[in-house]
Amino acid sequence: MNLMDEREYGDRIAAIYDDLYADYEDAMIDRLQELAGDGGALELGIGTGRVALPLIARGVEVMGIDASPQMVAKLRAKPGGDQISVTMGSFAEFKIEGKFNLVYVVFNTLYNLLNPEKQVSCFRSVAAHLSPGGFFLIEAFYPDLKRFIDNQTVRAIQIKTDMVQLDISHHDPVHQHITSQHVFLTEEGTRLYPIKLRYAWPSELDLMAKLCGLELKQRWGAWDKSEFSAQSGKHNRGRSASYPTAPAQIPACRITAPGSSEILASRSSLS
Repeated sequence: MNLMDEREYGDRIAAIYDDLYADYEDAMIDRLQELAGDGGALELGIGTGRVALPLIARGVEVMGIDASPQMVAKLRAKPGGDQISVTMGSFAEFKIEGKFNLVYVVFNTLYNLLNPEKQVSCFRSVAAHLSPGGFFLIEAFYPDLKRFIDNQTVRAIQIKTDMVQLDISHHDPVHQHITSQHVFLTEEGTRLYPIKLRYAWPSELDLMAKLCGLELKQRWGAWDKSEFSAQSGKHNRGRSASYPTAPAQIPACRITAPGSSEILASRSSLS
């Protein structure tokens, strides 16, 4: 399998994605609703609708982008999921008719773009689709490289009488890549769900935003708007005239990755 293929990752994990990541914080939906205001929102990597559907239930009009037909099929099978407009393809570069008060990408999904060029391209596409005064919000982990020993780590996530779940990761510090496998061991056999991420430091994300006409407005450590610090698992970043305001921290990613997480958002500087 090509670990650099966004679609293949989604298609492979779609069957169990909601079992692994069904939970969300009400505070996250509160912040997204607050930032979207009376305008529409665009979710990058909408997937199975874990975030979009609760946000729509609050009265926010949400559109989405996703590369995986299998993930979107899961979304379509849910109540109201067949009513959401989803553009199929990579969110590294996109064109959608209209502007949005809020564009958001959560749960470390920005890191699915595996080089800085694609990540910058995403920022550029987002800036082109933000309404004046709009926000770009990113939730992502804050790299904590202490989690790795010899650039690798193995974690036991679940141990049951009939199943063991392991997360196995390798860290490439040169390219800032983390290659991971969710490994499920049962009496019936072994199932593997691979993923590859390219993490970015807060200063990198700030620079990417600035290169695309966005400016940092806020960085929070949690969805409740708590202050971001070195101990934060995630951070929220907000940029204005270029970067939307960010939400608070969300629960840590279950994929074995560098330490803490971060969230960021930005406001459009384009008028």
